[in-house]
Amino acid sequence: MSHSTSTSAATDTGWQEEWQPVVDAVGRDFLDGVITWGGDPVEPGAIRRYLEPLELDCALHTDREAARAAGFDDVTMPYTGVMPWTLPAAWEPGQVLFDSYDRDAQPVRSAINDAGLGIGPRTTGFFGTDVEIDFLRPVVAGERLGRRGKRLLSCKPKETSVGRGAFLTFESEVVSDRGPAASGYPEVVGRIRIGTYAYVPHAKDGER
Repeated sequence: MSHSTSTSAATDTGWQEEWQPVVDAVGRDFLDGVITWGGDPVEPGAIRRYLEPLELDCALHTDREAARAAGFDDVTMPYTGVMPWTLPAAWEPGQVLFDSYDRDAQPVRSAINDAGLGIGPRTTGFFGTDVEIDFLRPVVAGERLGRRGKRLLSCKPKETSVGRGAFLTFESEVVSDRGPAASGYPEVVGRIRIGTYAYVPHAKDGER
């Protein structure tokens, strides 16, 4: 009986040990500073559609002359609307996004799904937990945004009600294609930190 309990305990801690390479990688940039650009530039029509359901009435977002009088080149995008403009296009002509007709088919590629780190355990479950963004300046119409790098800030293995996995936090720079002309480099306009939980789901009743 004692031997059986010891074996069970070892099994229970083994899954946490599999995450140690990821814990050791905290501080590493998994994209080595590469920039992933958003699918389209920010444009006034998109800003207008973002404002409509919120009834967000601010002249900096709606009146080009008012925005220019405040020192901006064009109307500005509300900070809360910036994140989608850092995402690449999900589909482009000539590509196949869904390769299955199954009811619950998932896209072949997605900018918001977990693509894996190449180290640590293989996980099949994934969801976002939180997002935090610091901005250095507002984003204006006409700019194209992207994310540079994917630095791991923390890895905390934990078993939850949905499975066994780890809470991960990554940080990327939000960059604009309107960097200073003399520098030739994109301008950093903000930093984004995204929390996720990657895990192996618990077996369902009747499954082993």
